[in-house]
Parts: sequence; C-alpha cells; structure tokens
Amino acid sequence: MRRGTSRAIAAVVLTAGLGGAGTLATTPEPAQATTSTAQAAIAVEVALSVGTAAEAPAAKPVDCRRVKCVALTFDDGPGKYTDTLLRTLAAYDARATFFVVGQNVAAYPGALRRTYAAGHEIGNHSWSHPDLTRLSAASVRSQFTRTDRAIKAAIGIRPKLVRPPYGAFDATVRRQAGRPVVMWSVDTLDWRYRDSARVARKAVKAVRPGSVILFHDIHPTTVRAIPKVLKALSKRGYRFVTVSRLFGGSPPRLVYSRG
Repeated sequence: MRRGTSRAIAAVVLTAGLGGAGTLATTPEPAQATTSTAQAAIAVEVALSVGTAAEAPAAKPVDCRRVKCVALTFDDGPGKYTDTLLRTLAAYDARATFFVVGQNVAAYPGALRRTYAAGHEIGNHSWSHPDLTRLSAASVRSQFTRTDRAIKAAIGIRPKLVRPPYGAFDATVRRQAGRPVVMWSVDTLDWRYRDSARVARKAVKAVRPGSVILFHDIHPTTVRAIPKVLKALSKRGYRFVTVSRLFGGSPPRLVYSRG
C-alpha cells in the first residue's frame, strides 16, 4: 500500500487481512501425527523438501533488456491459498517474488518450502506487519531478524530483498533492512477491491515493461485473478520474472520509491 494512505487504510487492512492488534491472522497447517513412525516420515519429507528448495529449478534465461519483463509480487503470505497460486504460476512457467510475513512462515513452513522449490524469490515483509516507521530502530531490526530466522529455518536461506508493510519506510527502516527495499509501480488495490475481474483489469491495463505489480496472496479473489493476468500478458509477449531477475540479478537499493 502507498505510504501516504497507510494511516487511513490501516483499519481496513487490519479487518481484512489481520487479526488482533496488528497481527496477521493465521490458520496453521494441520498438526502432524505424533507416533514415532509418522515423525520419522515427516522428518524425511521435510529434509527432502528443503533439499529440493536448495536446488530450486532455474528459470529459463531471460534478458529483460531484450524482452518485455514484468515482476509479479505477492505480499502477506504464505497462507491457505498459496498452493493454488503456485499451480497457476507453474502452468505459465511464471516466476514471482513472495514477500512473506514471519509469523505466517512459522504457521505455513511447508507452503514456503514449496514456493522456493518452484523457483520463486522470497523476500522479507516483517514478522507481524506493523507500520515500521512507528517503531524504534531496535524493534524494526527485530521485525526483520525474526523473519529472516523463520525463513532460513524453512528453506535454508536469508532473503536478499525487503518490502516494508504498507510501503511505509524511512531512513531508519532502510538502515535496519540492510538490503534493497522493493516497492511497486502498479498497485492493484486487491486488498480493497475483492473482485477478481477488477484486479485483473487493473494489472493488465497498468503494466509496462519493467513493472513491479503488487498483489496479496492471502485473498482468494486475488488468486482467482492471476490466471486472467497471466493469460492476457502472455498474449502481449510478457515474461514473468522475479524482482532480482528484472534487474539483471542486482536490484538497486530502492526499487520504485512509490506505487
């Protein structure tokens, strides 16, 4: 969301996507069986998943200086709709960037492993989705480091990109992030308008080569809009790449200052 509107829409976001005092609502993945046999099987599954993620399939080489590229980005997950989104992206050989919330990573570590294993990029979106500009430097640092640890525990890597909640950042937030801060050039407003057709139209109409599009995969209406977006932009010759690939592997310290 845009920095200038974060205060006005905070209540809407909290109602729509958050639970309690600024904490994203989560429904954890089903509890695992407790028998020793089941535990052993789960341990093997987790090890294999992390191993696969560490060797995530490389996307076909894309030179965004020569072809039309767009970066689809998804905030606030992982969640119960993430796997559906992953299947849709795979059908179009599309890569995307997921800016994940730490407490949702803790609730859905399997979804994050599957996301990374499919070749998508993972970014840090804070631990509990607060307005970081209202926190002390130490609290901002904690929001990022807790999320880094949760992501590393799930997939074995520390994310190289950050997106602050609500798009709210200042010098302190950038300093504590210590890596590129990624904003967006197209805001679909999918958090406000829970209408798949409207979200798809906004994305398709506003896109330009080099666009970074903001979506939220915690909303089922958004996930249902993505097939329309992929189909329409594919027909126009767009390639779907991660944020890092959009910038040749080296994003600037600030990717778009505002949406």
